Amino acid sequence: MTDAAEYVPPKVWTWNKESGGRFAAINRPIAGPTHDKDLPIGKHPLQLHSLGTPNGVKVTVMLEELLALGHTGAEYDAWLINISAGDQFGSGFVSANPNSKIPAMMDRSDPANPIRIFESGAILIYLAEKFGEFLPTTPAARAETLSWLMWQMGSAPYLGGGFGHFYAYAPSKMEYPIDRFAMEVKRQLDVLDRRLAESEYLAGGDYTIADIAVWPWYGALAKGLAYDAGEFLSVKDYKHVQRWTDQIAQRPAVKRGRMVNRVQGDPASCLPERHDASDFELKTLAKLAEAS
Repeated sequence: MTDAAEYVPPKVWTWNKESGGRFAAINRPIAGPTHDKDLPIGKHPLQLHSLGTPNGVKVTVMLEELLALGHTGAEYDAWLINISAGDQFGSGFVSANPNSKIPAMMDRSDPANPIRIFESGAILIYLAEKFGEFLPTTPAARAETLSWLMWQMGSAPYLGGGFGHFYAYAPSKMEYPIDRFAMEVKRQLDVLDRRLAESEYLAGGDYTIADIAVWPWYGALAKGLAYDAGEFLSVKDYKHVQRWTDQIAQRPAVKRGRMVNRVQGDPASCLPERHDASDFELKTLAKLAEAS
């Protein structure tokens, strides 16, 4: 006898109700803008439109790392895209990223011919090639770096949209999807742990865009900060991931990058928009003033 509560898919799916739990308001089955809104343009050639989610953190960390190496051309304006308010569906943002997802970047080095770059992995590659950093040029090392970068791009949906959604954000807890995606996330952690047991960084002995891409996702998970699932997934068991996570977290550029476009958590660690390197200093001064 069939369980009366079992879901039977209709012959043709139609969008007749919101779905997506906490993020239902930002999900829809069609693309394109919902309203007219131009993107602001700051004083630097690189214009980032983003939010401090893991995918956004990848790019701000990359930019701060480039600046730390002395690449003044990597100075950037980071504009906040409030996805809860639907900023990603504005006409200007859709022009920069037709997929309406953060991050999106415009390189206006040539004002007459601005270049749009969307998808965080594509932005990392673009910046690495533009400035000649964090992407090896020898064939073997380059292949290893890009392989781990693509691993992250392919794996993150299982962690975020899969495990994270059903474990933390879905309207109700369901055993099957949580078990299914928890199994996959633990497999991914094991993949990383085995690799990091034999290599200081993901692509070898050097820090690359592979680490910059993977760390915001799996570093947060390793510290129990993602979805409050550290105990559930026994993240402390992955000792090599823990070592790698802590090592990257200590980098000054990573600390700065994590602050940019961040709007949740300790206000002292949030810099919703960034338009100059001095913005970090002003944030520190404001924090000291509040404490005095």
